[in-house]
Amino acid sequence: MDPRTRELLSQASTATITTQLLARGLRNTFLHGIKPLNHRRLIGPAFTLRYIPAREDIDVLEVFKDYDHPQRKAIESVPPGHVLVMDCRGQGRAASAGNILATRLQVRGAAGLVTDGTLRDTPEIEALQLPAYAQGASPLTNLAQHHAVDMQIPIGCAEVPVYPGDIMVGDAEGVVCIPRNIAEDVAALAWDMHCYEEFVIGEVQGGHQLWGLYPAEAEAKARFEQWKAAGKAPQLD
Repeated sequence: MDPRTRELLSQASTATITTQLLARGLRNTFLHGIKPLNHRRLIGPAFTLRYIPAREDIDVLEVFKDYDHPQRKAIESVPPGHVLVMDCRGQGRAASAGNILATRLQVRGAAGLVTDGTLRDTPEIEALQLPAYAQGASPLTNLAQHHAVDMQIPIGCAEVPVYPGDIMVGDAEGVVCIPRNIAEDVAALAWDMHCYEEFVIGEVQGGHQLWGLYPAEAEAKARFEQWKAAGKAPQLD
């Protein structure tokens, strides 16, 4: 991902990003029901892993002895700076990963972990530097409910289509998926919107009504430009 795009998206909230995506006609981009476990900001291209329902005669503990087991292979394949995104069909009775796998992702330089299922060892995962997002916790190993089948294909995570390379952004409210081909434009517009909304907050706190301010009309736009010229606008880190 372009460093400038990453920098801009790292400052934008998922609320701002989803608004920009809605303006482009994209309504199904927010992964509803997925929350941060450790409240660490997440941003990076998606590396996908798909699960199907487990079958008792196949999904036994011995399968983990296979070095090519798709779950373990995915953990060892996620490139640095990428986010492992797992499709668990929204099912959380069994965890889709645990602390050992999350720690391995952190050591390998992954940018985060997202699942529409659950995670185990969540107290330990909460202490990691790796951003982790899930619907909750379950102590059961994935084999009790999930069978990992393939990676780096289009998946559905929390009913949102996620293609390999799409840009995942997570904050305290959850995770949004940005189609990779529009990420640069969305990042620039999201930053502009972020700056204007910071201006609006100050105006509202000062007693201004919403009409003409949000959305902006000519007078508000002029005051916004003066506000920026005075050096009051947010600055990039």
